[in-house]
Amino acid sequence: MTNTTKKLATKKGKVVSDSMDKTIVVAVQSLKTHPKYLKKYRSTKNYKVHDAENKHKVGEVVEFTECRPMSKDKNHIVI
Repeated sequence: MTNTTKKLATKKGKVVSDSMDKTIVVAVQSLKTHPKYLKKYRSTKNYKVHDAENKHKVGEVVEFTECRPMSKDKNHIVI
């Protein structure tokens, strides 16, 4: 039996809020293409990320990955 490891998705984004305890909100921007008009547009998605030491501040760029769910909305952790 082989021991396989699942590769978890990592994302990079900018911290937009750090007011919660041990949690930061990170905005990730992506470039999408409209299916009909083929025009490119920017899309932003916010992720709640676990930051155990409260060391990341607003404006920093952080890298984070998936983990087990820590709360209703929080299932990512800072690398």
